[in-house]
Amino acid sequence: MGKRRRVVERRKKRPAVIGGMIAVVVGGAGFGLYALYGGGAADAASTKTADHKPVKTGPLSATEVRTTARTFLSSWQQGKVTQAAAVTDDSKACIKLLTGYAKDAHVKGVTLTEGTRTGDKVPFSVKATVSYKGVSKPLSYSSAFTVVRRTSDGKPVVKWHAAVVHPDLADGDTLVTGESGTPPIKALDRDGGEITTAKYPSLGSVLDGLREKFGKKAGGKAGVELRVVRGTASEKAKLSDKTLLELSKGTPGTVKTTLSPTLQAAAEKQVSTQKNASVVMMRPSTGEVLAVANSSHGFNVAFQGSLAPGSTMKIITSTMLFEKGLITPDASHPCPKTYKLAGWTFHNDGDSEIKQGSFKLSFGASCNNAFINFAPKLSNSDLTTEAQQVYGLGMNNWAIGVPTFDGSVPVQSGAQMGASLIGQGGVRMNPLNMASVSATVDTGTFHQPYLVAPTVDNRTIAKASRTMSSKTQSELKEVMQYTAAYGTAAKAMSGLSSSCGAKTGSAEVDGQKKPNGWFTAYCGDFSAAGVVQAGGHGGDTAGPIVAALLKLGSSL
Repeated sequence: MGKRRRVVERRKKRPAVIGGMIAVVVGGAGFGLYALYGGGAADAASTKTADHKPVKTGPLSATEVRTTARTFLSSWQQGKVTQAAAVTDDSKACIKLLTGYAKDAHVKGVTLTEGTRTGDKVPFSVKATVSYKGVSKPLSYSSAFTVVRRTSDGKPVVKWHAAVVHPDLADGDTLVTGESGTPPIKALDRDGGEITTAKYPSLGSVLDGLREKFGKKAGGKAGVELRVVRGTASEKAKLSDKTLLELSKGTPGTVKTTLSPTLQAAAEKQVSTQKNASVVMMRPSTGEVLAVANSSHGFNVAFQGSLAPGSTMKIITSTMLFEKGLITPDASHPCPKTYKLAGWTFHNDGDSEIKQGSFKLSFGASCNNAFINFAPKLSNSDLTTEAQQVYGLGMNNWAIGVPTFDGSVPVQSGAQMGASLIGQGGVRMNPLNMASVSATVDTGTFHQPYLVAPTVDNRTIAKASRTMSSKTQSELKEVMQYTAAYGTAAKAMSGLSSSCGAKTGSAEVDGQKKPNGWFTAYCGDFSAAGVVQAGGHGGDTAGPIVAALLKLGSSL
């Protein structure tokens, strides 16, 4: 992906701190030094440590939280960067970011207003002015921080993260105001309508990615803006630079996407019914992405998420088993209640079992041990090879037009290899990857998904090294159609054609009470996949979202 040119003024001497500030506003009223040191002096003194005194521990008092918060906000507002940093647990990082806030981001006249505290968490609002070469614009936003007790001396301090300064900052990111290194873009849907976040709220990160990739190529002219410039950690996560405030408009270039306005609007509506829901819809015959939406409008889980896909991975596992001739859909194959592998005991959902039944029945019921008990007949690299060679996954070479995570199926051994067969272990996917898996089953051939046609910039799209046989494709469709008609996907897929296929999934995540719910399906020349994090079983959570889009697609 292209990088935006960072625009930072040359420094001939050390940067100056913010000047000309007024007192922090708390609860709508100003306060002075008395508020910083009065009323909380006794508590502050009691936390001082010496060799003969124990370090103070235990919950923070309201006075400790209030005094620390006001000291931090007042010092920041008055441009006393060192004093503000002194009441954080990472003074070096705080000094660097707050200094850049004034010098590089050109933020002036800062007023910070403390909100209503909830325990140790302190929300606050920011009002300021961004000024650059005679152009100024007001800036306002909200943020928050948490006061914690420092383990070394028990002193209450602000838990430092870059997001304290601005919620769109990740640690290592910076704020810069200047001429944007990348011109703006005007993104269009497949029908020529303009794509905006007002119309499609979850497409903010997609628009950022399109601008970064195509801004210079689309013929636009850069403007002046305040933006987040991503640091090393964010770049590794494939996050794009983000515009926070436009001081003067540039001239946008135009980029046409493959998004369907009808399907995109429907996807936005569907994910809004669930917390932490994401979905992707595409056209299997071409790879065109028709819709992408996330109920959370920050990180683009649908394209860049890295999550265990649970039992939706059994599609790829079954492909491998069919190709190796280890099983056929109608062959008798038990699914025991438990199965031991390399010291681990694997269980089925609800400790269910299928003593006598076909492999197709186990696929439709998503019975784990009917897959894991093939592990002794497999090499450690078999699943990785299948995912890469037939489904184009895990190669880190997809070029769809914006940043993506292209799936990961690492070579593993023992119990971890067995867990990978059911989409746990080290396997990681997102809805884009799993929509592509269903699309590959539908057509028999991997077509790399894309959001912008490769002819726009003559980029090379990924290809799979081989295709599945027609026999394997027929077997996969048989088990997926059975699942859609009679298995765990039947409720969601009700009303769709019998030629449609689906697979559900539930992925356990440490620390979550409920699993992540997955669902992927194909129907006609459409495929889609979705995930609802911490939602529960895929058929009940992601299933209705995916099925609604497929039903709409079939009616168009």
